[in-house]
Amino acid sequence: MSHTLRAMRTVVIGGTGHIGTYLVPELVQRGHEVVVLSRGERTPYQSSGGWNQVRMVQVDRDAEDAAGTFGKRVADLQPDVVIDLICFTEDSARQLAEAVHGKVQHLLHCGTIWVHGPSATVPTREDAPRRPFGDYGIAKAAIEKYLLDRARRDGLPATVIHPGHISGPGWTPVNPAGNLDVGVFEMLARGHELLLPNLGLETVQHVHAADVAGVFLAALANRSVAVGESFHAVADGAMTLRGYAEGVAAWFGHEAQLAFLPWDEWGQTVSKQDSAITRDHITHSPHCSMEKAARLLGFRPRYSALEAALAGVSWLVENGKIAT
Repeated sequence: MSHTLRAMRTVVIGGTGHIGTYLVPELVQRGHEVVVLSRGERTPYQSSGGWNQVRMVQVDRDAEDAAGTFGKRVADLQPDVVIDLICFTEDSARQLAEAVHGKVQHLLHCGTIWVHGPSATVPTREDAPRRPFGDYGIAKAAIEKYLLDRARRDGLPATVIHPGHISGPGWTPVNPAGNLDVGVFEMLARGHELLLPNLGLETVQHVHAADVAGVFLAALANRSVAVGESFHAVADGAMTLRGYAEGVAAWFGHEAQLAFLPWDEWGQTVSKQDSAITRDHITHSPHCSMEKAARLLGFRPRYSALEAALAGVSWLVENGKIAT
């Protein structure tokens, strides 16, 4: 009795963003039949590499979650694997998990290193006690707990991947002041003095989007050890704001001219929005370990934290978004 072996069908939810830009073409190259669910509001940052072989399905997840139909929509596609890159509430995660449980081989969820809250011991391991703060970190920690509890209690084949500050060509990376103001990069490009909060010793931990995709692929390839586990997706080592500023300035051919102000004074020198974003980043000051991904999945990031950030900076320069 002969069986026709069909390609593994992989549904990627939110597959046209940072991670999907690198993940989807790799899945195609590895022989997956890929279906991407997205709102259809943007195209991948790089459209080469197998996108013409991908089935695109336009969907408004928020509306379908509210109607209770999203999980069924995914299950009806009869996937072997579901990769969820845009889930932000426990209810949303539950709807999907209940719909696909018993029908898929692997459910991979994109979390965040924000599930940890402030770093205590560094590098922070995946099994460190959770102390999240802020709506985003708290919600993502609740999703992780739900999925991994289900995995351990009743066999939901779930894996959670926690990226750091995702960087790469096509968008603005978190800058050395811990916010998204491209003017910070311009100051360093021109050799001007840059003000940093405190002593510039808080940390940020970038990761190239290609390396985040790499952790997802490594988890897929090592399903037996990945199910029921969470893994960080960060560059090896975090950067201090000061060290990051020095690295960017050197890339532009300058020595960094840095000055420092206590937080309360520094916060008055930038917009309210930038101050809030910086505060969020430096209160976390993440420095997460990649040891578990190396040990269990055989994965090591290709890009350093500075290289990941500079991939974004380089794109900004090439596209005239940073005046040098």
